[in-house]
Amino acid sequence: MDERPRLLVTLEGYAVEGGMDRPYEPATCYRPTIALGRHEGPGDGTGLWRDYEAVLDLVPGFGFDGVRLSVEWARIEPRRGEVDGAALDRYALAVSHALAMGLDVTLVLVDAAWPAWLGLEAWLLPWVVPVMIEHSRRVVAHLNGLDVGVLGFSDPERLVSGGFVDATAPPWRTGASADARSARSQLATIEGALEHDDLVGPKLVRSHRCISLDQSVDAIVAARATSDVGELYVRSMLRGTGPTAAPRGLIVKRDGVWVNDASAELLDALR
Repeated sequence: MDERPRLLVTLEGYAVEGGMDRPYEPATCYRPTIALGRHEGPGDGTGLWRDYEAVLDLVPGFGFDGVRLSVEWARIEPRRGEVDGAALDRYALAVSHALAMGLDVTLVLVDAAWPAWLGLEAWLLPWVVPVMIEHSRRVVAHLNGLDVGVLGFSDPERLVSGGFVDATAPPWRTGASADARSARSQLATIEGALEHDDLVGPKLVRSHRCISLDQSVDAIVAARATSDVGELYVRSMLRGTGPTAAPRGLIVKRDGVWVNDASAELLDALR
């Protein structure tokens, strides 16, 4: 009998942690358009940076096998070559807490945002390839043998299409088909290098699929029944704020307490 894939729920750092893209905070690729008033930034997010443990404590009650946690490169390395060890330690504490609860953990090294110093068109710049590999190795090494899965990019095609085809993400280009092909090629080069890296490669998650909470219940049930991927991930535990916020979340904070914000029908579909 085929085994059901692991079911993880996302915690998408940029939208939910808070503390990025305002003055004197780590800057991402979204900083220029936030400064121009094109859209709001993440602001305080939902305060996950201080509340990781409280949110993680709720995950088992939803029936999830674990969490898919985006570590924010801009927070870890706010300026090129200047690594914030305290940020790495904070992520390690959150991961350790999740593992101690018996949860699986997959780390996403680049989700929707990357450090401003990489440039808006980072995925066209050849020098970014070794820098991304270095960052990936740094994060994995800092976890000091913790049993986690790793993804270089949560959705590389979304990075390309959003940035170079439909202008929904940095660098906000439309119909740049030649550059889209180049970006796809460079992302594939990075993924190939990580695949063969002695430190990162053994931890890579090689098959995964997204369940979006704005899908119909029937579509969620069908996706939940799949057996052709190793990992299903539900987007998202928290909706978040700013340009990368998820369509929906499962919990909200009311009067300082995290509470369920999902319907019984949705929870039944996920389980």
